[in-house]
Amino acid sequence: MRLHIITVGEPKLAYARAGWDEYEKRLRRYHRLQVTRVTGRTQAQESEAVRRAAGRTPLLLLDPRGTQFSSEGLSAYLDAQAVGGVGELALAIGGPEGHTDDLRAGAHRLWSLGQLTLPHDLAMVVLLEALYRAATISAGEPYHRA
Repeated sequence: MRLHIITVGEPKLAYARAGWDEYEKRLRRYHRLQVTRVTGRTQAQESEAVRRAAGRTPLLLLDPRGTQFSSEGLSAYLDAQAVGGVGELALAIGGPEGHTDDLRAGAHRLWSLGQLTLPHDLAMVVLLEALYRAATISAGEPYHRA
């Protein structure tokens, strides 16, 4: 499956850049990966940039209102999408103010990383690690049991 990661901005802190690079490299073993970084001066501009970047691809928005997945649940969800014929998913992390109601309404699904508020840089790393862990579960590899 192709995963299109769309982020508002990019990791700025050294730890986040290192984590992003590491998990992006690991994730590429399992999925075709595209990363698009968008910008905007307002929440509306950021959300419109995310919408344009996703195009017609089903869009999963990271949003506190969304469904929380266990690692196994995320793995099963991604597997079901692939088996169901979805060849690509776009996953988007919004800016500091999150996504607009309009973008949320048009999303395929909302996904919450949990009730904690995470700094943008850390959320980007957590997203990639969660996707990598889900991929190892699907592949029957031991990473997720470590």
